[in-house]
Amino acid sequence: MRESSAKVRHTVFRAGIISTLCFLTLNSYAQISTNKDKFLGNITTYGQIDYGSAAYYTLWNQITPENESKWASVEGNKGSYNWGSDNIFNYAKSHNFTYKFHALVWGAQYPKWFDSSMPVKDRYNAIVKWFDAASKRYPDLPMIDVVNEAIGTHQPGNPLMKESLGGGGKTGYDWLINAFELAHERWPNAILIYNDYNTFRYDTDAFIDLVRTLRDAGAPIDAYGCQSHELKGVSLQELKNADTKIQNALKMPMYVTEYDIQTSDDDAQLTDYKNHIPYFWQNDYCAGITLWGYIYGKTWNEGTSGIIKYENNKNTERKAMTWLREYMASDEAINAKSPFPGMKKEISLYIKPASLKTTRGDTLPITVRATMVEKSIKIDSVQLYIKGKLYATMTEAPYIVKYVPTANGQYDLKAVVYTDSQKTYERLGSFKAVNPRTPFKQIEIPGTIQAEDFDKGGDGVTYHDSNSTKDGDASSYRSDCEGVDVVSGNGGKAIGYTNTDEWLEYTVNVQESGYYTYKAVVSSGTNNSSFQLALSDVDALTNITDKITVPKTADNDWSKYITMTGRTLVKLNVGEQIIRLTITGSSCNIDKFIFEHVEVTDSVNIRMSASPSNGTVGSSNTLTFTPVYTVNQGRIDRIKVLMNGIILTDTIRTRPFRYTFTPTTAGTNTVTAIAVDTLKRESKIASLNMKVRGPYNGAISIPGTIEAENFDIGGIGISYQDDTNVQGDGTGRSDNEGVDIVKGNNGNAIGYTSTGEWLEYTVDVKQQGYYSFTATVSSGTTGSGFRIGLIKDGKETTLGTVSVPQTASNDWGTYKTVSSSKNFHLYKGKQVIRFTITGQNCNIDKVQFSFKTDVEYITADEKAATGTRYNLGGTPVGDSYYGISIINGRKEIHLK
Repeated sequence: MRESSAKVRHTVFRAGIISTLCFLTLNSYAQISTNKDKFLGNITTYGQIDYGSAAYYTLWNQITPENESKWASVEGNKGSYNWGSDNIFNYAKSHNFTYKFHALVWGAQYPKWFDSSMPVKDRYNAIVKWFDAASKRYPDLPMIDVVNEAIGTHQPGNPLMKESLGGGGKTGYDWLINAFELAHERWPNAILIYNDYNTFRYDTDAFIDLVRTLRDAGAPIDAYGCQSHELKGVSLQELKNADTKIQNALKMPMYVTEYDIQTSDDDAQLTDYKNHIPYFWQNDYCAGITLWGYIYGKTWNEGTSGIIKYENNKNTERKAMTWLREYMASDEAINAKSPFPGMKKEISLYIKPASLKTTRGDTLPITVRATMVEKSIKIDSVQLYIKGKLYATMTEAPYIVKYVPTANGQYDLKAVVYTDSQKTYERLGSFKAVNPRTPFKQIEIPGTIQAEDFDKGGDGVTYHDSNSTKDGDASSYRSDCEGVDVVSGNGGKAIGYTNTDEWLEYTVNVQESGYYTYKAVVSSGTNNSSFQLALSDVDALTNITDKITVPKTADNDWSKYITMTGRTLVKLNVGEQIIRLTITGSSCNIDKFIFEHVEVTDSVNIRMSASPSNGTVGSSNTLTFTPVYTVNQGRIDRIKVLMNGIILTDTIRTRPFRYTFTPTTAGTNTVTAIAVDTLKRESKIASLNMKVRGPYNGAISIPGTIEAENFDIGGIGISYQDDTNVQGDGTGRSDNEGVDIVKGNNGNAIGYTSTGEWLEYTVDVKQQGYYSFTATVSSGTTGSGFRIGLIKDGKETTLGTVSVPQTASNDWGTYKTVSSSKNFHLYKGKQVIRFTITGQNCNIDKVQFSFKTDVEYITADEKAATGTRYNLGGTPVGDSYYGISIINGRKEIHLK
């Protein structure tokens, strides 16, 4: 889903509260399409429904809110809901056509308060609460985009969403499965859709893998949505090839979503419409088409995709719109079939094997989940086919069979449901049978797991490596695995060249039940590396640790290893278990894990606070620890303190229990503390998240240039303020939530700005004196601007203001420079400069600061400053002194 090029404006609709939105009969013949089974829909236009001289309901028979039902739009303030979609869904209901909720989960738009500083459990609960609120407001939604654009990490918030919803897990897509399960629990009769960006041209294989995994895992996904942006000039054959590939792999209902042809050339647009629309519409598996905007100049992609021009208070149809009317009136369009007759869901039908991969010779339970939407229709029987052969006929729910695969390979599944209405329904699925696993070495806990000693069994069974070739310099250590990268490191061997979502499993024999401390010996030559440990069984993963972030141990060098320390989140039970190591952030090397048993007591705990509560790289913070006793008062022996898994100290033994430290890493830092009593028992873990600000990539030298996207690390309210969660198309940053980085001026810029938003930059002024600036900016409207200020002791001193001109009409791609009107003074050394938006909708590429002189020329009126004035010899002089003088560290010159 992509937004308008102008700042998204959220309209508050004063509609009555909807207690229930009944989904009425959808046969309405006032619109362009009169097909009773599939729709030709559209979206809101800048928050409006009717736009132009023709009412919406006279054109389209389906509506999707462009922004109004997204989480960021609804719950911008935690616990406060703005249901701007009420008006939209009421409109659809009153005109008897269908509507879609867009979208429950999207890594590009979610509330600002939902960020990485929140514990994972709290984030998950926040998502559940969001689903609950939407379900309470709209209990009878006909269609829902449950998840939008989740392939890889092409949306900045996807890693955050993924972690919040349970991570990759056993399938690699568990977080998406969890999202669909949450949606199905609340809307069992809605058509649940996964939607992604132009799968006909980009990431087609990744899209197929994602949706097929959801389908085969038994997730309640009913259809897939193929966003159809950027199809300008795509030939019919190219489109057919991609679409056929997707459908042959998935065999599921499909929606054409977000179709637009971005061009001002009427003939070129018409050609694409004629090539694409009939092909889509006349496929039996296509359930409908949603255009992404229709008013020329009022669509997200610079406005040129619109097919109606609204000028002089009347509509003028472009050639594509005129043709579209004619085509929709044809017999081919009117009689085209749909997988959802009446545009409604008739059955929930999903095949759920206990695991997508099972060991050859083991018993695999397979469940067919089948429920009719219309309760008066009864299921007569459910037949399950395995590898094309009928395996079982079931007549009573739950529909469960047990199957034992006797050979390795893929097993195709098909469920056929027969009803007393004489209708049948089908669903496909599959699972894979693989070799049995065997331990590479016998590993006992307490003890050490060497990372290279993962179990034997093969890719997808005991490990997953996304690279099919071995890159490590010690890969000959293991001849039984292809692609896993064993490297030389830390005096032995380690796992290296890691990528996100790769994993390795180890069979261990736990000797003593209880909690364990672990020491992870790791390295990384870059930022944002991380991993997680979990217990693995047939059904799910149980996290042993939170995600553990590996610091950059050396710049672009993986040979320097450090030890990170923590404690298991759950007790390990005696006996044989499987531990999975999952790479959650690429490029970390892992040498080994050392596990030691520890007794955890409830007799003493501690509370922890920090002063100041948030930090700055290079400045001191003091931690204070308060014992909380239940029994054995006064039995604390010492307190251990860690930051991000690295021990700061373990020797705090005297009251008051305090520790002063200086943060060295910007971003959200997790500080943990454990009290140890005299019996060597450990307390529960106390923790706090401290936001630490610091420069993005070192302090910016002045004289020099501030690239606007290189604002300080630290988080919202600390190093920046951003009021919306609209994401740009530029290179996003993993350390911030929601700041809008866009492509512009042959690089990146800050865009989608709102009045009152601000960004801060740590600078290092190399020479004291007077400076000027030149800002490179753009705006598609009037009234845009920002202020440049110097922040000291929480106060701002204005250095200058920038009035951003309208560089092009409704186009932010044209950049111009604006220079300061007067010079300003900067002292030497590190300081913080803030850009504050004073007029919305300006794009800021960069601001160049130029040294002018170490002397300021002033007028007589400007001469009267507070403070003592000195001549160059250091002698105090009065305000009547002419020539060069020094006041408050500044040189000034006043001539007669």
